[in-house]
Order: sequence, then C-alpha cells, then structure tokens
Amino acid sequence: MPHVYSLPPVPTFTFKGLTGYEFGPLDQKDLNVYYLDVRHGHDTFMVSKKIRRIYYVLAGTGYFTINSDRYAVEPGNLVEIPPKVEFSYSGSMKLLCFSKPHWFRGNDRTTRWNPDVVPGTMVVADRPVSLLMRLASCKVFGKSPIGAYLRLNQALWNRLPSSCVDSRAMQVYAGFLNLLARLHKPRSQALGTFFLRNRPELELMERLLAQKSEGSVHRVAVLGCSYGPEAYSVAWKIRSVRPDLTLVLHAVDVSVEAVEFAQRGVYSPKRSEMTGPSMLDRMSAAEMEQMFDRTEGAMTVRPFIREGIHWHVGDVRNPAILDAFGPQDMVLANNFLCHMPTSAAESCLRNLYRLVKPGGYLIVSGIDLSVRTKVAKEMGWRPVADLMRDIHEGDPSLRAGWPFEYWGLEPFCERRSDSAIRYVSVFRVDETALSGGLARPGQAEIQEH
Repeated sequence: MPHVYSLPPVPTFTFKGLTGYEFGPLDQKDLNVYYLDVRHGHDTFMVSKKIRRIYYVLAGTGYFTINSDRYAVEPGNLVEIPPKVEFSYSGSMKLLCFSKPHWFRGNDRTTRWNPDVVPGTMVVADRPVSLLMRLASCKVFGKSPIGAYLRLNQALWNRLPSSCVDSRAMQVYAGFLNLLARLHKPRSQALGTFFLRNRPELELMERLLAQKSEGSVHRVAVLGCSYGPEAYSVAWKIRSVRPDLTLVLHAVDVSVEAVEFAQRGVYSPKRSEMTGPSMLDRMSAAEMEQMFDRTEGAMTVRPFIREGIHWHVGDVRNPAILDAFGPQDMVLANNFLCHMPTSAAESCLRNLYRLVKPGGYLIVSGIDLSVRTKVAKEMGWRPVADLMRDIHEGDPSLRAGWPFEYWGLEPFCERRSDSAIRYVSVFRVDETALSGGLARPGQAEIQEH
C-alpha cells in the first residue's frame, strides 16, 4: 500500500544493546524513521555533525545522557538531540526515532563506549607501568593529548601521497602511531562482520580439505562467531567442495543476542543507514543464490548449509572450553582477540590452540601480530605459508583501520626478519606443540542453543 509502511522482516542493524528497524524508503528523502528495540542502550556515546534526532518513548523506561546530564524518560516522553551534542541512552525501551536530514556516512562521531552496555571498556591496557601507558591515561582539560596527537597525524596522513606513506621510514612511524592507538582507544568486542570476509582463507581451507579421506568426519570450531556469517561461509565452502564429509561445526559467541540472530540464519541484503554495508555486500549474485533462499526482502540460509552447525553462548576465555567441544580438525579464532588487552589476548590464544587435535589447524587473524608471533614461536606451531600474503591482506576492512585504529592491520613487509611467521594466519598444531599445553580442565560453562 502506498503511504503505509511496515517494519522490514529482518533488523536493519543490530548492536550489543539494541536492534533497529528502518521504515521506508520514504517519499520524504531527507528523513529517516526507525523503530528501536532497546535492551540495554546504545553501545556508544556520539556527536552528530548535522543531523537532528527526535526520540519518542513508546514503552519501557530508561534515561538519556546529553552533554553529561542525565534525563529519566518514560512512555509518552519526547527527546530532542540537536547536532554537535554528545549523547547516548540506556535502559529497556521501545523507541521511535526521527532523523533529519537523511543519515549520511561521516555524520556521527563516536566519542566513548556506553558503560551501561559495554562494561569495563575504558580499560585500554593491562596496567599503566610505562611512560606511554601513563601518557595514554592522562587528561589535559578533560582531553587526552595522545588523542589530539593521533587526530592531527590522521589529518596529515590522509593528505600524503601513497609513495610517501609506503616508504620504509613512514611505515616504521605508522607502527608507533598504531602503538599509541592500541594504548589510547577503548576496546570492546565488535559484532559487525561479512559473509565470505576473507576469500583466500576459504581457498586455503579448500586445499587443506583435500587431505581428508572420503566420507570422514570433519570437526570445526568457529569462535567469536558474531551474527553467523563466518560459520555459514565455512559450512558453505566445506559442503560445496567436499559434500562427502560429515561436517560437525561448533559456533560460539559471548553475546546471547548475536547467537540467537545467527541461529535464525535470516539476513537483509539492504544497506543499513547506521551501520553501513549489509553483511551480504561482499557476495556475488551467484553466491547468494547458492547460499540463500529469498523471501520477501530477506535472505535465509539454505537448510543443507545449516545442517550440522551447533550454536553456543560462551566465553572462549574459559579454559574449560575443550571439554565442551572436544578436539577439532580446524579452529577459527578470527577478529575478536584484537579487542582484548595484550595479556588477555595472549592467555586466550594459548588456551584456544588446545582445541586443535594433533595434525589439525588453527586459523587466527584480527589479532595484535606481536602477540600471535610470540605465542606461535613459544608453542612451536608450524606456519602454513601457502597463500600467506593473500590471507593477511584478504580482509580489506582490517587493512583500512591502519594505523589509527587499535584493530588496524599492519601492512605486509617481506623485509622483516620474522616475516615468515609474523604474517601467517594459519598454523598446523602437532603433537609436540600440544604436549606443552595445560592439563585438561573441568567442565565448561557453555550454553548450547
């Protein structure tokens, strides 16, 4: 019906603390209207460049924090957020949001995490024991000097020619800038992801599958599975190239909302006005046809791909995770270790490799390369050099963050003396490496969905 709009069949965007649905597209092109199902609140505080937002509280209670002032809200309240004002909101509420003009990329600037939604994220390092760490935590008139230094460098960096940026001296300086970013910026697990996110990694997986005997069982664990694209991408690849194998895939994430979303297996091809590209944006039309059934604007993962996938809610830092899943042929630990402080990421990585059975493979990207290199050397993992550079550079979203985001990926540098292991994302774990692990722990606290 013209002039009458319904909610889309799947969410337009999902954060840790809320799920949003956009009405439209509307005839009034400079207006966005959203229905927000707020469980805990907006993940971050932010400042709008030009957009004015109006929130109407339909149900529930909570509060808005606007320029450090807190305002309690209840059903029937209207909240106006003008541009250039820092704000966030917390609580359990149903909201209707009007944004004018139309949302555009670059309008919103994130200032900090909302501790009501992402607790403990203001800790950016294990403890301030060095001069750099002390500098990262200090404030001048309420502002961080390191933050100002990074913003100035980023403005200059974006104006430099590529020949200058790619020089050896500038790459060394970029490493220093990234160190500052890792010390300064708050860390939190991020749930955004894509299907077929790293194609060379899937290609190497296909080559490794050739070693499996016909009709055998192939056990895979996808850790930090987020909303499910990586688990489904892996299942699709394995079932496409080795349909004779019996696939048993365990997918686990700490977020209940993410696991429930992933288990439904329903995705929207629509670009989100708030979170950017759809999780399907890196797929071709032919690939989407192979992987999904299309129903009224939504894409549902086909049953033959979903078969054999077990979904779990759990914290992979728990050393008892081995008991929950058992030894695996392949363990994928991608794009979540970078969100942990250094010592936590190192400890977690040492624990996770124990999931790999002798002769199996550990695939780990989206991590501080120094942490991965240190652990791999100490534990005696065998680097798999095949497609090493392609896999390292296979996810453009990580490369785009270098050097000003803590999760940014260092460019491949073959001149480094340790390049043969530093840039490897896939490792073979032999019996000798596994013998250096800890004893088998007690029962894991993992909830299966």
